[in-house]
Amino acid sequence: MTKAKPGIHPRKPKMSRPANLSVVSRAATSPASIDREWKKVRQLALRRLERFVSLEPKVVGGDEPDAIHDLRVASRRLQQVLDMLHPQPRPREIRRLRRRIRRCRRVLGEVRNYDVFLGRVARYLARKRTTHRETWTAIEEYLRSRRTGLFPKAIRKFNRQNLTGLYVRLREHLRGAGTAANGGPATTDAHSSPETLAGNFRPRLARSLEPVWTAFEAQVAESRDNPGPATIHAVRLAAKRLRYLLEVVHEFRVRGCADQLAWLRRLQRHLGDWHDLETQSQILAGMVARPRFLREHLELCRNIIGLIRREQARKKNYEEKYFLLVRESPEWPRLNQWIGHLLASWSDSLPDA
Repeated sequence: MTKAKPGIHPRKPKMSRPANLSVVSRAATSPASIDREWKKVRQLALRRLERFVSLEPKVVGGDEPDAIHDLRVASRRLQQVLDMLHPQPRPREIRRLRRRIRRCRRVLGEVRNYDVFLGRVARYLARKRTTHRETWTAIEEYLRSRRTGLFPKAIRKFNRQNLTGLYVRLREHLRGAGTAANGGPATTDAHSSPETLAGNFRPRLARSLEPVWTAFEAQVAESRDNPGPATIHAVRLAAKRLRYLLEVVHEFRVRGCADQLAWLRRLQRHLGDWHDLETQSQILAGMVARPRFLREHLELCRNIIGLIRREQARKKNYEEKYFLLVRESPEWPRLNQWIGHLLASWSDSLPDA
């Protein structure tokens, strides 16, 4: 064994971090480093705002059904990073802007349901051999008629949200450290002032993540105790909020985050397919519930009712697979453990300001 030279201390061996503790390096705790982290979050919020507003012309044009889906997803991503920057209690202006973002998404929800169903019907009719082609053709005509009537009303409500004004006002809150676009002071609050942001970045992330995770975990537990469309749908919404917040966390290269996001995407996709079947059954039920249509198309209504039964059976299979994902899947306890380590590490990483 070689002896250390006088005055020179031998290096201590580096201790490896436990593999299951997935946190951001604690070395990045200097004020300059923390300021860069907040700047990165603001830049992410600005990118999400740009993405959200850029989809408006495509949505209003009505020729690209996927644009409605993209805008709804963009609104959720923007809202989640905005909630992280402005936790409760939020300033009045932020609350107003946040409500407008949410309304933009909600007024387009029913149109989106019809677009999804129309896409599915088009795939059925594109097959060379399709059973009940006459039934599917009648359903397509009904869906197009309903969508044509709904779209102008939805767009009028959408346009009333004034996305241009929303963009200008929200950009003022997101740009720079306390300066608005015109160079004057931006409106800030106790939660989002530069001094506060520089002092509690990771605890703020922990405080943002904890209620979102708790709500998701509670909804999963509720769906196990009271399985039904309402509780499963609530899980779907809670999973979206958790996923889009973890996408912000992923921007900081947190170990293990990519794996958890992959599982959440899988769960969300599964619940999305389940939701499509649920809404499509409701649309078909409304179609045959019209007295005049029922009297004039008895055979067609009989076929549609048979289709509803088959859809309900498929929906039941999706529900059973969902419960396997949150009861027996190894990913569920891994997500639980990972979130626990993350919250414990970030809550204690810096003193709260």
